[in-house]
Amino acid sequence: MPIPQTAVPGVERPLPSKNRAVMDRARAHLLQNYKQQPIVLERGQGTRAWDADGNVYLDLLGGIATLPFGHCHPEITAAAKAQLDRLWHASNVFYTEPQVTLAELLTSLSGLDRAFFCNSGAEANEALLKLARKAQHARGQPGRFEFVCFETSFHGRTLATVTATGQTKYQKGFEPLLPGVVHVPYGDLEAVRKAVGPRTAAILVEPVQGEGGVRTAPEGFLRALRTLADETGVLLLIDEVQTGMGRTGKFLAFQHEGIRPDGFSLAKGLANGLPIGAMVCTEEAGKALSPGTHGSTFGGNPVAAAAAVATVRLASDPRLLAANLEKGEHIVARGRQMQVRHPTLVKDVRGRGLLIGFELAFDAGPVVTRCRERGVLCNLAGERTVRLAPPYVVTREELDEGLRILEECVVAVAPPPSHA
Repeated sequence: MPIPQTAVPGVERPLPSKNRAVMDRARAHLLQNYKQQPIVLERGQGTRAWDADGNVYLDLLGGIATLPFGHCHPEITAAAKAQLDRLWHASNVFYTEPQVTLAELLTSLSGLDRAFFCNSGAEANEALLKLARKAQHARGQPGRFEFVCFETSFHGRTLATVTATGQTKYQKGFEPLLPGVVHVPYGDLEAVRKAVGPRTAAILVEPVQGEGGVRTAPEGFLRALRTLADETGVLLLIDEVQTGMGRTGKFLAFQHEGIRPDGFSLAKGLANGLPIGAMVCTEEAGKALSPGTHGSTFGGNPVAAAAAVATVRLASDPRLLAANLEKGEHIVARGRQMQVRHPTLVKDVRGRGLLIGFELAFDAGPVVTRCRERGVLCNLAGERTVRLAPPYVVTREELDEGLRILEECVVAVAPPPSHA
């Protein structure tokens, strides 16, 4: 694994590659804004995916935490197909039953009151930012327009959310950015206290920084932010795009801290790969977004919403949540063993549930490449961290298989030790 189809013993010339042909077309016509791995994925089932040449891969990335139940899960697929036979689209000029059911589920599971649907994590976070400013206006505080965000965070690619993102590499060339965003070190409560002032509308935080290297907030940090927000009159907004839907062992990662934010965002795994995002908020905050103040043409599309209903019902099962936590602990334990065996190569293993990062002492890009060549899909979270976000249906045996290959690849591509 993978099984190469482009070269056969005894045949002088390689067989034609469908992968290569499609990639040539992509390079001719797609905007070249992605650094894509050089395979064309054609189909998937559970934790396995096949490329156009028939090579099979163990998918430990899951569309970057977007396939909580793997490829083509039968219950979710059936829900989407059934809705396709009834109604594809209606717009938000009308009500649709799947969207209402999804809102009922998300508010019930989160303890918040109102849901708004869009198409992506960036849009969901954009809705959170607009909500905060509008809510402060409704409170008679129009001077509260600033956001306290965090260094090494990631919140999306719109102009507002890339401004909120605490990584300059995503912002370069898009200046001037949105005014009123302050970044402080992640996990530093005292820095947050100093940054919050009379112009602050909200604090926006990830429970685990995914793109920032899979960094988990310190224990008690979210609770302390909730207390600080209450004391200062600002909103606490939680970005659950990568951590929600049960990935960390709770349906929502902020539930590990037992808090109730003013609003949170969901996307990625919400419909197991179909595009949908959600902003869920309190009654008090949500009443500021009156008719005409915000919207989305495709938000809560009936097909995506139907798939999301099936996904949420599966992802909120307490037995599954416990299993996710146990599998994550297994990955970290295996990673710690790897770290003991290779202390100069593996610097840290961190994360929660089925979102884990392996921080290396060198550029992790070649490791991701070698893993793919060995039949395991993963990706980078920062320059030196390999990110795993496997589907929840992954078995312990598959995890062991993938971790064994990951370790072999780390050793194989590590630069020679320096004797300086």
